[in-house]
Amino acid sequence: MKDGILVLYKPQEWTSSDCVAVCRRALGVKGVKKVGHGGTLDPMATGVLPVFVGQATRIMEYMELDSKTYVCCAKLGITTDTLDIWGEVISEQSWEEVRATCGPSGSGITKADLLEAIASFEGEIEQVPPKYSAVRINGKRLYDYAYKGREIDIEIKPRKAFVHRISVMNVDMETGQFAFEVECSKGTYIRTICSDIGEKLGCGCVMTALERTAVGPISVEQARVSAEDVKNMDSGELESLLLPVDNALVHFGKAVMPAERAEYFRMGNSIWLTQIKIEEETDPAVAGLKNARGRDYSLIYRVYEEETGSFLGTGYMDLEEGRLKADKVFAARRNMGTDDSI
Repeated sequence: MKDGILVLYKPQEWTSSDCVAVCRRALGVKGVKKVGHGGTLDPMATGVLPVFVGQATRIMEYMELDSKTYVCCAKLGITTDTLDIWGEVISEQSWEEVRATCGPSGSGITKADLLEAIASFEGEIEQVPPKYSAVRINGKRLYDYAYKGREIDIEIKPRKAFVHRISVMNVDMETGQFAFEVECSKGTYIRTICSDIGEKLGCGCVMTALERTAVGPISVEQARVSAEDVKNMDSGELESLLLPVDNALVHFGKAVMPAERAEYFRMGNSIWLTQIKIEEETDPAVAGLKNARGRDYSLIYRVYEEETGSFLGTGYMDLEEGRLKADKVFAARRNMGTDDSI
């Protein structure tokens, strides 16, 4: 069984864990034990869900670099306990009342008011995670407390998030409904953005629909099967849909090395920088961010064998020592006979 990324389309009422479970069952006949997903989606949400299979799960830590893109629909004048339309209603006003009495000045909401409120969320923002969310408090998920009706006895502190862009797609001033597209950092709650828009306008707001259209370089157009489809597919069919592991590593530059150096790298060894060639530089936007081993992402590269183009893994450039060190090796070591010396 090869390793790779299965791009699913998650339907409503499925959790991300449900999707991983059906993939694990389908792939289990080939001995695949490691399966993980690239970013939780609420049961209400639909859209692209990358599922990492086998050794591809090792790159999941790199996914924290990826922005995520969503299309969201929302409605003014309502608040719920979950911040979306599926929740228990806390307050509700007619749109006529909202349009006439709310807004920044309390004298009514205009389209310009709504557009300004939406645009204010571009850039770095602070959010209080919803109580129905996967954030851990005292070792338990917030939704565990919420579903059991328990109060959380500590303050839920705001968290920073970054909205790269937010653009209005549609506004219906006859119903108070609107839609927007947002590209944001990992850990951004779109439900909270909707709720905060409502708070700015003094009328409340809930999310009514959400579709994730991209996770970094992986787009919804690549989602060739849904989680429902997986139930009726065998492991061979799923294997044919796997994307190569390096498809998700576009943040990193590209380094190539000759075959005999590639074999040395396969064994986890470092390579002199004079023995490699840099074909692409790493995205400068990741500078300053570090992985679990304390290595700066701006110095990590995708590594390939020059003659065959085979992906070997990721390497970390140690500028002080002048070496490219193995960060994660994915290519199996070749059978070189009894003499393995390099």
